[in-house]
Amino acid sequence: MGQPTLSAHADVPLYSATISPKMAASGRVHLLLLLMSVPFCLCTVQGLKAPSGNGNGLGNPPANPPVPVNIIGAPGPVNNVPVAPAVAAMTQPRRATGWKLAEEQSCRDDLTRLCPKHTWSNNLAVLECLQDRKEDTEIAVDCNHLLWNYKLNLTMDPKFESVAMEICKSTITEIKECSEEERGKGYLVSCLVDHRGNITEYQCHQYITKMTSIVFSDYRLICGFMDKCREDINTLRCGSINVGEKDIHSQGEVIACLEKALVREAEQQDQAHPIREECKKSIMRVAELSSDDFHLDRFLYFSCREDRERFCENTQAGEGKVYKCLFSHKFEEAMSEKCREALTTRQKLITQDYKVSYSLTKACKADLRKHRCNLDTNMPRAREARLSYLLLCLESAVHRGRTVSEDCQGEMLEYRRMLIEDFSLSPEIVLHCRGEIETHCSGLHRKGRTLHCLMRVGRGDKGSTVDGLCQSALQTLIQSADPGSDYRIDRALNEACESVIQTACKHIRSGDPMILSCLMEHLYTEKMVEDCESRLLELQYFISRDWKLDPILYKKCQGDAARLCHTHGWNETSELMPPGAVFSCLYRHAYRTEEQGRRLSRDCKVEVQRILHQRALDVKLDPDLQKRCLTDLGKWCSDKTGTGQELECLQDHLEDLLSGCGEVVGNLTELQSEVPLSNLPEGQLSLQHFTNQGFMVVT
Repeated sequence: MGQPTLSAHADVPLYSATISPKMAASGRVHLLLLLMSVPFCLCTVQGLKAPSGNGNGLGNPPANPPVPVNIIGAPGPVNNVPVAPAVAAMTQPRRATGWKLAEEQSCRDDLTRLCPKHTWSNNLAVLECLQDRKEDTEIAVDCNHLLWNYKLNLTMDPKFESVAMEICKSTITEIKECSEEERGKGYLVSCLVDHRGNITEYQCHQYITKMTSIVFSDYRLICGFMDKCREDINTLRCGSINVGEKDIHSQGEVIACLEKALVREAEQQDQAHPIREECKKSIMRVAELSSDDFHLDRFLYFSCREDRERFCENTQAGEGKVYKCLFSHKFEEAMSEKCREALTTRQKLITQDYKVSYSLTKACKADLRKHRCNLDTNMPRAREARLSYLLLCLESAVHRGRTVSEDCQGEMLEYRRMLIEDFSLSPEIVLHCRGEIETHCSGLHRKGRTLHCLMRVGRGDKGSTVDGLCQSALQTLIQSADPGSDYRIDRALNEACESVIQTACKHIRSGDPMILSCLMEHLYTEKMVEDCESRLLELQYFISRDWKLDPILYKKCQGDAARLCHTHGWNETSELMPPGAVFSCLYRHAYRTEEQGRRLSRDCKVEVQRILHQRALDVKLDPDLQKRCLTDLGKWCSDKTGTGQELECLQDHLEDLLSGCGEVVGNLTELQSEVPLSNLPEGQLSLQHFTNQGFMVVT
């Protein structure tokens, strides 16, 4: 069978080939599939017209007009536009064997220097080779113009959409949004790219993938992007959008510049420019569409090329795998700063819209629908799309005993760890804790150290406290990341406590929420080490202020809390019963008699006792006691810093305490006096401690 050839003339069919009788039945589809070796783009020429204007670099026609084209991909005069002398030779009719980029004089030297010879016969391979060249490698201006116009003119051909309609016929029928798109304006193919994750037809998927790789090489080929973001590009001075810009790498930098501006706006940084809503949506859409293949994020691709070879050489591209690999190495010493910054920007976009992560979107799509995580029509799309909202919704399902797929939970674990490791991914922390970070926690950016430093300040261990907004931001972040359910999410805690876990908690499965409880049981024992003690108390300070963040307590007591304390779902709050008040409500019901009214279930009561033991070790783990007894602690117990000494001191001065403090200490003492000895966790309050205090111990 003869080889397919690209016609050299506008009036000749797009492709010609020798077709065997066997192929006749499926003639058009087979011929159209030959387009897989030729790149296309997403927009019609209507969306790419040079805007009128003068003087700003964004509205003027280019100083050097683009090379016109008279056939698909082959340059030549169009609409009587004169051809630049430097490329006049390109306009001659080509022979019927097919027009080849490699045969053009303007690119011959660059091709010989940069591209393997076996790629020369394939226009797509040549294009990919030249546009993916190393950043410090220049190509001739005329060659650059030729490549641009080769791609641009593919948008002008009426066969462009008909190809998709033929190859993707079944897919278009299945995807309602695409079947309803108006024909002849390039919208159909745009729709297919948007839904390419749902395309099951192999040939259609391959075709759309090829086009996508070309489109993302230049933001001007992304449908509607230039029109929607022109004003913001100009205001932010993100670069020129003149056709014919010499440096193709600057195209990725234009989008990167807009992405960084979007992040600055979310963090409410000083002098942040508010990006127009339509441009904002376009930026996020571009990020979403490039989520499966890191080659499509041009700025990150060029920033991380060497790091990819260093850390992820054996990671196959596609399905977001290279992104995930690079994310996991972000804080390695050998990671280049430029790549680290590009990765952080992409992670910040993911926190604003989870769909920017291909792997998370794919793994959790069914679970999000099952648990109705994106059906709240009263909520703005921007909030509903946030990573924290997704995590809270799915974590709520897990904590309520609902089924969330293993793949989705694995993805959630990765992103929860990401939030803890890098505080800068949480705009609220950056905005509301900026002063505390600058004063107490600068230079501790990596591996979750900044967050633990802020927790330490929040506990009051640095002689000062955080303000209410920062405290609230920290509490919200810890709920989103939910390290109480799996200590491994907190890398700083995991590394500090590894030796303790291996010795004191080795009987518990790795990742089990009982690990944290085990560590608390061994607080202040000989098996505990100083770093682990510090990281553990920093985290427990915040967990103790929201009963839901202790997964064992929540599991055993959620029914009691709903029945007795009128609580709502795991990710819902109530002004009448804020999270910090729920535990107080539970322990008020812990030892009621039948005559006194409703009581806790046995399982919940055991967990309340466990929490009481933990809180007896450090008054800062008891929010109610710390708040009411602040004055008395300073007056009577300022020199008591040993294990459990502050609570013992308050109990010794029970008659001298202010009424509010005396009440909470009295209640706690009464409850402790009724704790059965069999429920005392190893390493915590001893029998001797209770008898020394004159408490009655029930055996």
